[in-house]
Amino acid sequence: MNIIIAMDSFKGSVTSMEAGEAVASGIRTAVPGARHTIIPLADGGEGTADALVRATGGHLIRTRVTGPLGEPVDATYGLLGDGETAAIEIAETCGLTLVPESERNPNNTTTYGVGELILDAIDRGAQSFIIGLGGSATNDAGVGMLQALGYRFLDETGEEVPRGGKALGAIRSIDTAAVHPSLRGVLIQVACDVNNPLYGEQGAAHIYGPQKGADQETVKELDDGLRNFARVVREHFGIDVQAIQGAGAAGGLGAAFAGLLGGELRSGIDLMLEAVDLNEHLKGADLVITGEGKLDAQSSMGKTAMGVAGLAKELGVPCVALAGSVTEDAAALNELGVTAYYSIMWEPMSLKDAMESERTKLNLSRTSHQVIRLFLRSN
Repeated sequence: MNIIIAMDSFKGSVTSMEAGEAVASGIRTAVPGARHTIIPLADGGEGTADALVRATGGHLIRTRVTGPLGEPVDATYGLLGDGETAAIEIAETCGLTLVPESERNPNNTTTYGVGELILDAIDRGAQSFIIGLGGSATNDAGVGMLQALGYRFLDETGEEVPRGGKALGAIRSIDTAAVHPSLRGVLIQVACDVNNPLYGEQGAAHIYGPQKGADQETVKELDDGLRNFARVVREHFGIDVQAIQGAGAAGGLGAAFAGLLGGELRSGIDLMLEAVDLNEHLKGADLVITGEGKLDAQSSMGKTAMGVAGLAKELGVPCVALAGSVTEDAAALNELGVTAYYSIMWEPMSLKDAMESERTKLNLSRTSHQVIRLFLRSN
């Protein structure tokens, strides 16, 4: 019996690896001789670097870079098992959680540290990147990141503009003479599950700015700045970043990655499943068990369980999904490849108690044990 365990994290409770190990313990008590493989997953957001490192036998690297307010922060990224691919979560350097609530203002925050992480990884041999967008405190169109990589954004006097979203409106020209030469030939894939344009009513400032501390006046200022950035990029490079789906992701980092660095914006879970080669792992499997904290209608829109189920369906492998919470509209998952789904909750309790780490592990183990018993009986 060959079982693939491909779990996402249960956010705030257990990591994807911890969830996988808990499921494995339940399998072992049901069928001591069963062969199982744990492949930790994420959807391109929090936990992506750690999951990729564990799935590929890589290692985590911790280094000091520039934080969102210009202060030094310690950030972690992953170098995958091939030694040539780096996994970076931008929230490590410019995440909203790094900025005290009283200081949240995307006029002042920068993505400079993202560029520093990229250069650090290149210095360690990275030739390709998997970038997780999400949770940023910034709205600088990735200008800070590009500045760290050697791009110079100049105002009307020829002086370099300062860091932060507020400076976008002052940009008049771009100097690429000092861009890091090692960027040439580097492959960048970006996990991006939003389609927002760079500017406008559905753009970065209007949709995400208020979450990052921007009031109405600041939102308008930022949106005008993003328009100006797009205009200057179009004039200098002939690239219309506004036309790029997802350009507005992470305060415009999508535009910088796809427009200026040649990156590809992709579905987070599709990118993740390809990176861990789940398709190959599923060949010859008798069952795959996946799961995440909550199964609902959103789970059918690019999240982990749906990505795993889609592959399993293509290969004819039964797929069971586990979750802490299962809503009524999760029934749509059955049509999309999930053979059966279950909540791991065994009795009524508060959300706080339900999310306690050891309880989650126990419930995952118990439920997996019962799933395997049923699977054996039906086969």
